[in-house]
Amino acid sequence: MDIRNQCEPEDCANMEDIRAEIDRIDRAVVALIGKRYRYVLAAAKFKTSADSVRAKERFAAMLETRREWAEEENLSADAIENLYRDLVNHFIEKEMRHWTAAQKQ
Repeated sequence: MDIRNQCEPEDCANMEDIRAEIDRIDRAVVALIGKRYRYVLAAAKFKTSADSVRAKERFAAMLETRREWAEEENLSADAIENLYRDLVNHFIEKEMRHWTAAQKQ
């Protein structure tokens, strides 16, 4: 998804400009999270067990990578890890339900 801001942060003339740009970015972030969720559900068909849905080693590696990305962006690695931990745990719950339902068919 391409985010097309109307102005860069340093070019904003007032708070309305800043809020509009933040809203534009947040809308794109939410859309991307929705797309990520669809990939999570699609992955369920390739999982062979409940353990493969939970994928604890992959989860830990993913969190470490997100921490590295946060540091590259001068963001708090702890905050980004917490955000992804919560998001992905929620998605794992949903994927587990999706996977379990598919096993009953």
